[in-house]
Amino acid sequence: MISLELSDLISLQADVEALRADLLLAELRHADQISAVQPRHEFSAINLVHYAEMRAHDIRELQVRLARHGLTSLGRTESHVLASIEALLRTLTLLIDPASHPSAAHPVGVPPAHDGTAVLARNTALLLGPEPAHRSTRIMVTMPSETATDTGMVQSMITSGMDLARINCAHDGEAEWMAMIANIRAAESGTGERCLVAMDLGGPKLRTGPIMDGPRVIKVKPERSTTGAVLRRGLVWLGARPDNAVAPSASVIPIADPSWLRRRRVGDEISLVDARGAYRTITVEQVYADGCLASLPETVYFVPGLALGAKHDARDVVGFVDVLPSTEQFLLVRRGDTLILTADLSPVPLSTNGVHRIGCTLPEAFREAHRGHRVLLDDGKIAGVIIAVAPTQITIAVHRAGHEGTKLRAEKGINLPDTLLSISALTDQDAADLEFVRSHADIVNMSFVRSAEDVRDLLSHLQANPALGVVLKIETVAAFEALPQILLEAMRWQNVGVMIARGDLAVEAGFERLAEVQEEILWLCEAAHAPVIWATQVLDTLARTGLPSRAEVTDAAMAERAECVMLNKGPFIPEAISMLAGILGRMQGHTDKKRSLLRRLRAWDLDTHSETPTPATISVHGEAPASNGA
Repeated sequence: MISLELSDLISLQADVEALRADLLLAELRHADQISAVQPRHEFSAINLVHYAEMRAHDIRELQVRLARHGLTSLGRTESHVLASIEALLRTLTLLIDPASHPSAAHPVGVPPAHDGTAVLARNTALLLGPEPAHRSTRIMVTMPSETATDTGMVQSMITSGMDLARINCAHDGEAEWMAMIANIRAAESGTGERCLVAMDLGGPKLRTGPIMDGPRVIKVKPERSTTGAVLRRGLVWLGARPDNAVAPSASVIPIADPSWLRRRRVGDEISLVDARGAYRTITVEQVYADGCLASLPETVYFVPGLALGAKHDARDVVGFVDVLPSTEQFLLVRRGDTLILTADLSPVPLSTNGVHRIGCTLPEAFREAHRGHRVLLDDGKIAGVIIAVAPTQITIAVHRAGHEGTKLRAEKGINLPDTLLSISALTDQDAADLEFVRSHADIVNMSFVRSAEDVRDLLSHLQANPALGVVLKIETVAAFEALPQILLEAMRWQNVGVMIARGDLAVEAGFERLAEVQEEILWLCEAAHAPVIWATQVLDTLARTGLPSRAEVTDAAMAERAECVMLNKGPFIPEAISMLAGILGRMQGHTDKKRSLLRRLRAWDLDTHSETPTPATISVHGEAPASNGA
């Protein structure tokens, strides 16, 4: 009589063999796509097809049964699917019949499991550059506009650990891009470190239109304590905006008469009646060739034409405030309001009756949106459902906004996750920018990818530049759902990777699904041996304020499973780069993709630690001391 355990092993063998047969059939079905990829990607394309087919099955019950016998549960097979299944079948054969002696060699055409890991490492090095010292995950950083003129900033970013510099073609222009790249190359020479240049194409613009300008007024106030005492006087720069950083925190007040400015001296008291009719006095603190720095103890509202009285040689002389920039206005949108997107991009007035109008920059939206489709604005801060569509306007019932309303400004993103927009991911502007990118960048990042056809369109523009790396930004639900086909099409190119653009992806998929979606992208890309860039809001609070949030430190640690992590700009970006490099270096000793690595933890050695607490020996900013090993 066959034992219950043996019967289960035989059943498992049959189930695994059936799964293997399905994988091989899928490989045959997609033979044409596999044959079209670059020769060095053939194994990766086959493995991708095998993985996608395996994930088309629900094998959770099979996994539990395998684990019950101490066998692999196929939970970490991404980079070597068929090799793992073949190894499992050999083990099952031995358990069922120990005398069977199945061949230990891999079946013909099935690379061993370690080959998948090696292929991913090779592809990563070819696309993202060599592995940096002390960590395997690269760091990409968005270049702020200042890096076009500040070589020192670029050098600081590289010495802190930046491996790739990202330039966004949606900002600045060719002159600034060229200056940024020149500073990157100069910093490379100065540091001896290589830094690749990746350039983002802007993609189609789906944004809110303009809002009418607000009043031309600048409010300047002192800093006060909770009891109203002045802690720090308000600062104004009188004159044209200074070229240097004489007064970075001062508000700039242009003056119509340069000769009046030239007569100012330190200690001058300037009197005025501000826009509210309040009498005020400001004091000149410092004088420069192109203006002067003044302070004020009370709040002042400056407007164009405001008279500034001062004495010179015992005579009263008057200067006037010149033209001021208009204030940016916004629509205050509340839950229950109606929002109308219009094809008319004329500046719109403010509204107070709960019905708001604002332009939409993408004409295709008016042709292809339908009632019931969701609309999200400004990174999902405002959400609603379309209740009516006309040729030139879309009416939305708002069901999500802040408790006190949400400010909707011009140039904010609009997401239509349910609407199939028949537009190319590659715009005319992108095609023009590609001329520059092909000549000066190492990698092109394609935005708004949604289909294999979008990838095909991009590659058709790059045939003369086979060495240029390609990164596909996955930022829509459509792209996520089409990712297997997108990757197979991308494998027609030599060096390809994927960026998980978590900003738009979270808005489109829903914040509650983002964690699930980003995991699945990581798994599928590992199956394709395609390097992944983990992007959006990594250590964002640190980069902006100098201190990280607890949650984003954990997020940065999770990012170690990707081949590259992207940071955005901020005043504390060198510190953010340095911290990220430290986190990634530490975490690679604990995890490798989905696998936990169990290195020795001396901090928990029961035989060497006494019951008496001792001062912490874990280094905060550097490597853990050798004596601790935590």
